[in-house]
Amino acid sequence: MPDLRQARIGQIAVVCQDVARATAFYRDTLGVSFLFSVGPTLSFLDAGGTRLMLSTAEQEEHDHPGSILYFFVSDIEGIYRDLKARGVSFIDEPHLIAKMPDHDLWLCAFHDTEGNTMAIMEEKR
Repeated sequence: MPDLRQARIGQIAVVCQDVARATAFYRDTLGVSFLFSVGPTLSFLDAGGTRLMLSTAEQEEHDHPGSILYFFVSDIEGIYRDLKARGVSFIDEPHLIAKMPDHDLWLCAFHDTEGNTMAIMEEKR
């Protein structure tokens, strides 16, 4: 029976109040690669092969902070310091989440300009 076990996430939609402001945050502050915009309410970026779609809510029921994006990094403490210096509003500091058989999972959460919770994470071996 086919399922999504092997599926790679191709795109994540992030609802924004101000797409231009959110695009600047993801592109300039976080350093995510900008792809293109379609008018003032739709913008696309590429985060390591996963496309981010920044858009205003098409329906009132979708007008709220939503998906949490977890960005894999290789130096969570260094990325944390750099992003904090750029004005990113962090919820916490890098910390151990779980000890796995082959690595320790570290996480640190922050808010984007639209109130969405995001995170950086590292698998320390």
